[in-house]
Amino acid sequence: MFNWKKLLGFFFIVTFLGLSSCASKKTTATDEDVTTEGMDESMSLELNGDSDSNTAGGLRTIYFDFDSAALRDDTRASLDENVSYLTENEDVEVQVEGHCDERGGVEYNLALGERRGKAVYDYLVAMGVDASRISTISYGKEKPVAFGHGEDAWSQNRRGNFVVTKK
Repeated sequence: MFNWKKLLGFFFIVTFLGLSSCASKKTTATDEDVTTEGMDESMSLELNGDSDSNTAGGLRTIYFDFDSAALRDDTRASLDENVSYLTENEDVEVQVEGHCDERGGVEYNLALGERRGKAVYDYLVAMGVDASRISTISYGKEKPVAFGHGEDAWSQNRRGNFVVTKK
């Protein structure tokens, strides 16, 4: 008579051995293997990196007032730093993402986000950055960085975010 218990036991043993033999050896870097000399984490430049997460080199996010696409005076220093960064790094291309807070309808916020992206684009081009290196897109209220229903969250979401599209 056929013994199902032995067959099942054999199956589990073979499966266990098969899976354990597939385990990969993990290597970890030692202090001698890794160097961060000359690196500034806030200056990390990654393809598809963005200014919201400090992975777009020295590019900074630009913030806007409620229901406005006008560039604020307190953002001029950040804009000028972005111009300097793009001037010094001529191989970098960026996309400016226009974002809004949660208030307002989808269509309205998409249009407002587009105007915000265009305002940043126009400033960069006026300051000498080649227009072919900059594109814009609007996400309206669809990609918030801060979740909440108060001015603190809303002010963080009204922004022009830089994304590296080529480095």
